[in-house]
Amino acid sequence: METRIVSVIGLGYVGLPVAVAFGKQRKTIGFDINPIRIQELKTGYDRTAEVTSEELLSSNILFTDSINELSQADFHIVAVPTPVDEANQPDLTPMLKASETVGKALKRGDIVVYESTVYPGVTEDECVPVLERLSGLVCGKDFTVGYSPERINPGDKEHTFTKIKKIVSGQDAKTLEIVAQVYESVVLAGVHRAPSIMVAEAAKVIENTQRDLNIALMNELAIIFDHMGIDTHDVLEAAGTKWNFLPFKPGLVGGHCIGVDPYYLTHKAEKMGYIPQVILAGRRINDGMGKFIAQRTVKEMIRAGHNVLGATVTVLGLTFKEDCPDLRNSKVIDIINELQDYGIAVQVCDPLADPSEALHEYDVKLIPYNELKPAASLIIAVAHHEYLNLTPHELLHLAPSQPVICDVKNIYDRHALEQAGMTVWRL
Repeated sequence: METRIVSVIGLGYVGLPVAVAFGKQRKTIGFDINPIRIQELKTGYDRTAEVTSEELLSSNILFTDSINELSQADFHIVAVPTPVDEANQPDLTPMLKASETVGKALKRGDIVVYESTVYPGVTEDECVPVLERLSGLVCGKDFTVGYSPERINPGDKEHTFTKIKKIVSGQDAKTLEIVAQVYESVVLAGVHRAPSIMVAEAAKVIENTQRDLNIALMNELAIIFDHMGIDTHDVLEAAGTKWNFLPFKPGLVGGHCIGVDPYYLTHKAEKMGYIPQVILAGRRINDGMGKFIAQRTVKEMIRAGHNVLGATVTVLGLTFKEDCPDLRNSKVIDIINELQDYGIAVQVCDPLADPSEALHEYDVKLIPYNELKPAASLIIAVAHHEYLNLTPHELLHLAPSQPVICDVKNIYDRHALEQAGMTVWRL
């Protein structure tokens, strides 16, 4: 068994669970450039809610923002975000900055493994030169690299880091075997040895691209069926009785993975001279769903007799998915912006989101549930556990007069709401 000292660079939704898993069995260095984050973790507090206080305090992790302490490790795992910019072009800045940090701590014999989602070629073509420049060492001679794509699902307490099979790769056979052994020491589900780093990079980026396209198909069907006056969920329930029908559902596609990763693949394809058709079409459909939901809400409000200009609409949920505080790339903001374009006053409630982060990222002031004013319409945008058991009576309290309920995630009994006098629309 490899007894290397592991470091994890980037202690967010991906990196922290990785650090804790290794910290349960060996000395681990947890590195982050945010000193506030470091101090919180030292006290046992994880603002992402991915790891419990008990797990943090019982793990053998040195939380630090010091490069000197980072140099104690000889197996470095880079787990930083890989976002896109406003033009949906890959932004490799976090990865390159992390590579600079690791390069300053790099020693002969070290291995650097990247977990961040990228297009094929980034590890060897973009990151290795940075490592060499900052360390003064030569890759393949003094140190080596590998790639092992993250498969963390934020908020998912069942499919956790140690329970998901890990793809591993290395630039040579020796490195691959070491990388495999290090991960096998903590990942109970085992590892899959990819034949090359580029294969591992490609495997990761298509996982979320495939899911993105399947959801895009459901979203397009939802739009078509809406024009026909057919309830999409009724259709999916009927079609789902066939044994090989895939159980995808329409919805908002945000977050740091599904709504982002396809752009990394299409960017690389375009650089190679191929213009993707299907992938980009799916992205356009999914990126337009927030606007579609807002417009359908407005139509239902008009039909219910509401004066749209100056009306109040309550949006329940702002994070990109249920039971998760992550606000990155949330498409709920598209609903909010479109409603505001109609002159509607929007009040947003989310018990999991950080109010200061919501204000900073989206200029949205979160309203506590008990301070919400009566509204003409409710949009249940995120299926947080706190919202699942709201009764028709409680919903009527939030929207008492000619209420329009837009159940984006289909979490309520439509017939029960209609019997209570509500107009119900669902995606």
